[in-house]
Amino acid sequence: MLYKNYINVSSSDFEVRKIVSRTLFVTLLILCIFSCQPKHDLPITIELNNNWEFKKANDSVWKSATVPGNVFSDLLENELIEDPFIGDNEKEVQWVSQADWEYKTTFSVEEETLEKKNLELNFKGLDTYASVYLNDILILKTNNAFRAFEADVKSLLKSENELRILFESTSKQEIIEKDKLNYELPEGKRIFTRKAQFQYGWDWGPKLNTSGIWRSIKLLAWNDYKIEDINIIQNQLNDSIASLSVEIENFNQVENSINYEVYVNGKLNPIRPEKPEIPISILKPKLWWPHNLGEPYMYDIQVMVKDGKKILDSVSTKYGIRDIKLITEKDSFGESFYFKVNDQLVYVKGANYIPQNSFQNKVTDADYEKLLDDAVDANMNMLRVWGGGIYENDIFYELCDEKGILVWQDFMFACAMYPGDDDFLENVKQEAVGNVKRLRNHASIALWCGNNENSEGWHRWGWQANRSEEEKDEIWSNYLKVFDSILPNTVSQLTDIDYWESSPKYGRGNLKYKAEGDAHDWWIWHDAYPFEHLEENVPRFMSEFGFQSLPSYETIRYINQNDSIEISSDKFKNHQKHIRGFQLIDEYMKRDFPVPTNPEDYVYMSQLLQAYGITKGIEAQRRAKPYNMGTLYWQLNDCWPSVSWSSIDYFGNWKALHYKAKNSFQDVLVTSKVKNDTLKTWVVNDDLSLNTGELSLKIMDFDGNVIWRDYRTIQVEENSSSIKNMLDLKSINFNKNEVVLVSNFNNKTSFFYFVKPKDLQLKEADIQQKIVKMINGFSIELTSTTFQKNVFLFTNQKGHFSDNFIDMIPNETYNIHFNTDSDKLEDLQLKSFNSFVR
Repeated sequence: MLYKNYINVSSSDFEVRKIVSRTLFVTLLILCIFSCQPKHDLPITIELNNNWEFKKANDSVWKSATVPGNVFSDLLENELIEDPFIGDNEKEVQWVSQADWEYKTTFSVEEETLEKKNLELNFKGLDTYASVYLNDILILKTNNAFRAFEADVKSLLKSENELRILFESTSKQEIIEKDKLNYELPEGKRIFTRKAQFQYGWDWGPKLNTSGIWRSIKLLAWNDYKIEDINIIQNQLNDSIASLSVEIENFNQVENSINYEVYVNGKLNPIRPEKPEIPISILKPKLWWPHNLGEPYMYDIQVMVKDGKKILDSVSTKYGIRDIKLITEKDSFGESFYFKVNDQLVYVKGANYIPQNSFQNKVTDADYEKLLDDAVDANMNMLRVWGGGIYENDIFYELCDEKGILVWQDFMFACAMYPGDDDFLENVKQEAVGNVKRLRNHASIALWCGNNENSEGWHRWGWQANRSEEEKDEIWSNYLKVFDSILPNTVSQLTDIDYWESSPKYGRGNLKYKAEGDAHDWWIWHDAYPFEHLEENVPRFMSEFGFQSLPSYETIRYINQNDSIEISSDKFKNHQKHIRGFQLIDEYMKRDFPVPTNPEDYVYMSQLLQAYGITKGIEAQRRAKPYNMGTLYWQLNDCWPSVSWSSIDYFGNWKALHYKAKNSFQDVLVTSKVKNDTLKTWVVNDDLSLNTGELSLKIMDFDGNVIWRDYRTIQVEENSSSIKNMLDLKSINFNKNEVVLVSNFNNKTSFFYFVKPKDLQLKEADIQQKIVKMINGFSIELTSTTFQKNVFLFTNQKGHFSDNFIDMIPNETYNIHFNTDSDKLEDLQLKSFNSFVR
């Protein structure tokens, strides 16, 4: 994010606080300079986010509107529709997307602003087909929700103004574009419109195709100079020095020579050139690292432009110095796929990220902060921004920079083939240019990927059936124009980050899917393969695999608007968007788990099932390091209350998967597997340093009696995975249904079971609990006389348990913190898997 130091006459207090909090030192520096230099000719920016009204295009009554926002949110705020996130209300609001909508506001402009030589309206995001009128004069037509548009309004702007925007239903233009083709493209009319594809409905999300002003509108005013953009280029990097160049893209009609000053962490760069390309040298640079490997250090960089002593413009940003490469090299297996950061191999751990709400205006900065904190807390070091959503708001990337989270960034194309006419291609090109330039200074950006599953779909999903060779050639040629030409060329010209054409490289029907590139393994779920498939079929990099579960009790109650846990109602079923979703959950549950008849218990069991399958895959992939160098499960979050593949539900509640993934994503992991009656135990080390400690292994029964034990001091090499123990199980006399393997290395404990969960012969016993009020919640102490599996703590109080779904060794004490604003915790309840198998 570039913080422009304009004179801003309408910034909210919150935005001022945000800028100060993120660039405090730089802002104070500017204030100091301003106090010493009374002359300035800074651009002025005026935000036009207030006093908006909206109406259906053919209606006469205007209602209040929120900008940024969308028509669904405005209708909901005015109580003109029911909440589409509740029950099956979604079905009743489909008319909204078929209508045209009109927005308007009035605003005043001071004489000082009107006298500026240049006046421009800047639209950060109009969704999507919009006609913009200023004082009843058409100034702009837009056709891409992912692009910013500008309009010169110097000749039209007055002291009192009306801004009006007409949004046409996307279906109108989609029909026009569809009729231009003599064949149909997969998948539906959404392909013709450049906007969030998931809004047309997905197998985890509703069909709520929005329109409106989804990002801010600003009036910019300046005279002879304005900074348009800056690009920080890394020319040389080693332990001794980082040589950078700051390139400035500007509007410049200043007749005199101008000077460029750059401050790094408040220190003035000694070189003050008269051209908009400033070299910077930083001695002994502090590098930016993913959070699990080091500090994600960010430098404060400020650029100030002067005409003599007069300040013309200034801009500040944070910048992390790092080197990121995607390494794809031929080897004896096929072709590698791994990331190097600062010349170190990084094992990637994380998830796929989708928009946090179908209505983007509902996502607050606090929501971003919480979700990304939850990712870090679960030991994730990468998120993939999936191609059917949006290029995220600046705050998302700022926080990923700050928190040390790598970002795999898809361009916004997903599961379809797209048109290739000149207008569409030019629209895509401008979309790509704008977003790559916006994001290129972010340290967190690790990869640009062309699309999600388009190539796999074309080659594997039957899209080529019943087409002539000429038609197939044209469709594939248009694919290559976008994903093999426009997008990679844009990335290479504007940034040094690598480009990957399509995720996955090969579909799972291609034998190469495990040996080359990244993989989406949907043999699990879609093809109903058993979870054990994941242990025997490990790819080079797993960029998608997943399994559904039901959401929290809170979410279910919200959907049904009922205090009972009801999962069979038509209203609840509307929130399961996969046609075989409930069937597949049930089918998998019968294989590996008991199947409860009580809805509350079924929800609990579905979450255990999801966690069981996905962590089985995660640990198999981590054991295979360095053959496999990354695992991103589908999916991190939800865009509405739903039954989905997420590990965190719509209301921010962690499912069992998120807690279990946190354990499986630890930098140092002890993980075991049985094959041919041999128990093999690996220690995986993602640290960049040697780990030495005692490895303790013990097989014990559920009363705590030790049947077999081994412990020894071991060394685990940096960035490695290796077998540290092998045990012939035929040499031990024990009942596999009645024991657990407890492994410990440097105070990191893991559990391994020798049979499926449904076959365990656990015992029932009470769990003693002690609750103590703390400053920010409650401390909960748990003990039991028998081994307890998957102990689930839940309450109606809003809050977060530091751990949950835990396994408890007999007679040991477990402490869990419940973080909450509530003063009481009188309704704490527990479930144990022991109650279901005995």
